[in-house]
Amino acid sequence: MTMNVLETERLSLRRLTPDDAPFMLELVTDPSWIEFIGDRGLKTVDDARAYIVDRYVADYERHGFGLYLVALRETGESLGICGLIKRESLEDVDVGFAFLPRHVGRGYATEAAAASLEHGWRDLGLRRIVAITVPNNLRSIGVLEKVGLRFEKTIRMPGDEEELALYSVDRARE
Repeated sequence: MTMNVLETERLSLRRLTPDDAPFMLELVTDPSWIEFIGDRGLKTVDDARAYIVDRYVADYERHGFGLYLVALRETGESLGICGLIKRESLEDVDVGFAFLPRHVGRGYATEAAAASLEHGWRDLGLRRIVAITVPNNLRSIGVLEKVGLRFEKTIRMPGDEEELALYSVDRARE
């Protein structure tokens, strides 16, 4: 059993493991993930297991943080993922999240994103955190604004034609 990295009133956030592959496959093949984040080409649980190891576990090893599995503290039910990401194509660490549609609209993303930001300030000593989203992802934009990020500019990631909205928040180190 993996230890929780973060806890909130209702949620626990912990590192993803290869055992989370069935959940990850459900998440990344959901139509809303594909619409707003993109098709990762995962078709099987084995694909999802490799994706977790190559993407998420590698981030934990490389940076000491990453996207975490978000679960209900009371039941342990997996809801989504949330955390901080260091992308080579962005100067700053960014906050990211995705939840299964059946768990949307209950404030879980806002609660997990706020905890992730606090983790960045308190534990990682970050001064600035950003987020990227497609401009029509109004639910994600709403979460970003609730946790204090504001629209800064539109950007294009290397090798990508799609314009993304970059949101940011600055905070002096404490």
